[in-house]
Amino acid sequence: MIAGIGVDLVDISRFEVTLDRTPRLLERLFSPAERALRPRSLAARYAAKEALIKALGGSDGVYWTDIEVWNESSGRPQFTLSGSTADVIVDRGITAVHLSMSHDAGFAVAYVILEMNQGDAG
Repeated sequence: MIAGIGVDLVDISRFEVTLDRTPRLLERLFSPAERALRPRSLAARYAAKEALIKALGGSDGVYWTDIEVWNESSGRPQFTLSGSTADVIVDRGITAVHLSMSHDAGFAVAYVILEMNQGDAG
């Protein structure tokens, strides 16, 4: 059963300007592994994190650095969740988190679907 859906769109050039203007955002928003990526990939990961927060219905107990986006060898994006963000997922009975993201024509987009078991809905 779908427990939540979230989508986010990021203007990559605007995102780059923001990072240049406020370099500390890299540490506040991204894991050390993510920080080494190019701006378009960072923008897609930012969109993924925003889409996850939207799918959850808000940011209570969710921290940016508890959310890491990485790619399987096939290229499929995945989340690694830790800390209180992982606890939020467990506490809400979320059994699967699906992520798709892309970047093209100066924009990055991410889409998240959260699932829970039918009997866990309440």
